[in-house]
Amino acid sequence: MAGPTPWAHAGMQMLSALGGVDDRLTLHAIDPAMWRDRPDPWMARLCYGLALLVEPMRNPAALLGSRLMQLTEEAGPRELAALATAGEIADLIAMRDLARETLVPALAGQPGESGPTFAGSKDLNADADLIVGGLLLDIKAGQGGSTRTMSLSRGDLDQLLGYALLDYPDEYALGSVGHYLARYGALITWPLADLCAELAGNPIALPDARAAKSDRR
Repeated sequence: MAGPTPWAHAGMQMLSALGGVDDRLTLHAIDPAMWRDRPDPWMARLCYGLALLVEPMRNPAALLGSRLMQLTEEAGPRELAALATAGEIADLIAMRDLARETLVPALAGQPGESGPTFAGSKDLNADADLIVGGLLLDIKAGQGGSTRTMSLSRGDLDQLLGYALLDYPDEYALGSVGHYLARYGALITWPLADLCAELAGNPIALPDARAAKSDRR
């Protein structure tokens, strides 16, 4: 039987070193505060490597063009982290610094959950980015296309509302939704009911919309 792929082996080593998985393959939450004394480039490369590992979990076809395929059988966490370029590391650090100035103060002091799933997530294999204090937040890191301008598409808004509707029992008591545009430091939010009404052209009863979506499963 073939062993794990080089990228999977390197990824497991990285997660083990971070305390995210033990010898029994039991997953554990990683406390980023443990690594706060590490230099910024080290942390950025770590985040980049972890992000690469997420891609094939979401879409196996993404492996075809992934840098993960560059790893050899001897590769470990160091080689995985080294897949990021110097420019990409500088970019990540710059977005982190901007988020500290704009996003963190706006959300500070409120309970939050990253990567939340919903009752309907299994229907679409979907999870969101962040929920903080009843705000469902989707984080976009796009550069704005060839014009390099801050913009959101109708598809972005539909995706956001789709996540909210997947919360069939209203477990998270979502009152608002929004986008954070990481390259521009822009936090844009709307009351959930108002955005639904604006896009639909008439007031929407969210409990009924969620029930209808649930019934179509």
